Amino acid sequence: MKIAILDDYQNVALDFADWKPLGAEIEVFTSHIADPDDLVARLAGAEVVVAMRERTRFPADLLARLTDLKLLVSTGQRNAAIDLKAAEEHGILVCGTGYLSHPTAEHTWALILGAMRHLDVELPAMRAGGWQSTVGIPLHGRTLGLLGLGRLGSRVAKVGQAFGMDTIAWSQNLTAERAAEHGVTAVGKEELFERSDILSVHLVLSRRTRGLVGAAELALMKPDALLVNTSRGPIVDEDALLDVLRRKAIGGAALDVFEVEPLPEAHPLRALGNALLTPHLGYVTKDVYEVFFRDAVEDIAAYRAGEPVRVMSLS
Repeated sequence: MKIAILDDYQNVALDFADWKPLGAEIEVFTSHIADPDDLVARLAGAEVVVAMRERTRFPADLLARLTDLKLLVSTGQRNAAIDLKAAEEHGILVCGTGYLSHPTAEHTWALILGAMRHLDVELPAMRAGGWQSTVGIPLHGRTLGLLGLGRLGSRVAKVGQAFGMDTIAWSQNLTAERAAEHGVTAVGKEELFERSDILSVHLVLSRRTRGLVGAAELALMKPDALLVNTSRGPIVDEDALLDVLRRKAIGGAALDVFEVEPLPEAHPLRALGNALLTPHLGYVTKDVYEVFFRDAVEDIAAYRAGEPVRVMSLS
């Protein structure tokens, strides 16, 4: 059996699980392979591919060309980058792994605190021998808006409340009763954008949520408000966000996710002083990687033994 592990940027996949019992030939790719032709060539002969989250897309036309592929293991519980229907049509079994949501909630607060205290400016200044040059903004008494109040949004809300923030939320199916269970006030969509001092995105990417935060929504935000996105880049219209950041129509953005990943080197977001950027680090922690790769090995072993695996549902 030949196994290919994709997008292992830190080259740690083999360290976080015991792959030896599989007795397989394993090839680890530590850099992203963007070109489909190159990807097909490099995955030739691989019966099993382990995909790290949604770093590599598997559309129908690509899956049709991966004639050796029988098992596609995606880390996490869902993967919008895989055409599950096409995989089924080509006889490719797709399965997932367990996941931990709290690291992304923690990183959300790293971004918020970093942006509000201008750490992207002050940290390199300290290294260069400088001293304070910015004035921070405290969180106490301000309004935290949650676009989505599921597992992640509710965790982020709890921390905001500990800081003494007023917490409000909106999503398409959120009820006042559900919000109240988390000490949060449910509001309308427009009110969420109008009232929030910090607006944090915590929705799953879908047809309904793609581009949900567009020019109209951004125009409702306060001139000093911060937009935070640790969910999925395409939920926010990137062109509209670039426009308001360039015009300084909002206070800034703190982003861990982007429309195209890895973020191109010359991307205009990189040049904006009011955009705090991290390279999709939300889930990149020791505990999560241990779950991902342990479960990936278990899935592969179960597949080879003809036992049930964690099949990813089409629904």
